[in-house]
Amino acid sequence: MATHKQQQPHLIRAIGFWMLTAYGVGDILGAGIYALVGKIAAVAGRLSWLSFLLAGVVAGLTGLSYAELGRRFPYSGGEAYFVQQALRRPRLSFLTGWLVFCSGLVSLATIARAFAGYGSHLLPHVPESLLVAFLVTVLSVIAFVGIRISSSANAVCTTIEATGLLIVAGSAFVWLASGGESAAIDTAETVAETSPSIGLTRVLQGAALAFFAFIGFEDMVNVAEEVRDPQRTVPRALLTALAIAISIYVAVVLSATLVVSPQTLATADAPLLSVIEVSWPEFPLGVFSVIALFAVANTGLANFVTSSRLVFGMSQQKLLPSWLGRINPSTHTPDIAIAACFVIGLGLALFGSLEQLAGATSFLILLIFVLMNLSLILIRRRGTNDAGFQAPRVTPYVALLCCLALLCFVSIDAIVTASVIVVLGILFGIRVKPSSESATVSSFENVLE
Repeated sequence: MATHKQQQPHLIRAIGFWMLTAYGVGDILGAGIYALVGKIAAVAGRLSWLSFLLAGVVAGLTGLSYAELGRRFPYSGGEAYFVQQALRRPRLSFLTGWLVFCSGLVSLATIARAFAGYGSHLLPHVPESLLVAFLVTVLSVIAFVGIRISSSANAVCTTIEATGLLIVAGSAFVWLASGGESAAIDTAETVAETSPSIGLTRVLQGAALAFFAFIGFEDMVNVAEEVRDPQRTVPRALLTALAIAISIYVAVVLSATLVVSPQTLATADAPLLSVIEVSWPEFPLGVFSVIALFAVANTGLANFVTSSRLVFGMSQQKLLPSWLGRINPSTHTPDIAIAACFVIGLGLALFGSLEQLAGATSFLILLIFVLMNLSLILIRRRGTNDAGFQAPRVTPYVALLCCLALLCFVSIDAIVTASVIVVLGILFGIRVKPSSESATVSSFENVLE
């Protein structure tokens, strides 16, 4: 019997600290900063950097909660499993997993639309729908081939996209230091910059939108079953990735709003490209467009891998049909889950709206973060598995309040879109047959090496 169990296809622990950190940084960086910085500049003006900083702080607080939860329960299906451990209600666990799954695929669809937008600048005669289909297909193939290939591709793309952001920040600061005139001097003051009360409101609205740019660190928990020494590696890699992302974002946004006016950024199709045009006009703009494409595609890859692993984990938890948890014996990847993500993600990408889907993703993620912080509070009260990394005692409480506060500044359109997704999940969840908590635990443990 033991021999038979050992011969079953299983996930491989192939990810170390630096590879997981690169995975997290690559998932956080990318589409958010490249595609949405102009939208945030339209809301918060030259204080956009503060919106990013506040969003990063809120993400960091919840990141500490994720780090502890990931250390306590290093299994695929992360968020759904955490809620199951905290509240012991399979249907609520299913709804949590549904929120994470939808947020990942909606984010993937948003990224595919952004990819098509950048791609149209290089290939103006190629239909955007074809570019969307191309990206989603390539991502599904990479995810199917295996986690080593996915992580290696992620590491390469992370280097490229981080280089692009450093080019923006570096060229801007050099330009300003060499006598370039700040756009702040000759542009009209925005409402956010002239009225303290409205300014604070706009900064918070910008932070709610900027939160989309930090989505990704939570994905690191969902590949925990493929991480070496996950109890130690996951918390360290997660916090390191967040620190790197916050530093890069603030530097890029601050420099961008000093070189180019917020009004110009708000109306630009490729806002960071407009910064390069001013601060480093000799730089080949086509090259930077390619860098942006890699950045956007990289975020999509991380979302695709995470969504497929989440479906696999929920299947093992008996919150989705068991056939979705099939492991391909050749590639050791969840092939049926990958196929399902391909079909749904492509459909959303072809028919979704970029800005509305981005806001809906932020709203869904904030809801999930509320549940995660609440779960840690409840799990801590049981006093189990306290060895290893622990966030400061007040962290989940403060993070919970911050997430609830940011929810109040999400646009109405995004809330409506997200609410439709939640209702569909509730209706689908009614059909889920509750399973016992012990069965849920054992089903996750059975897939470990």
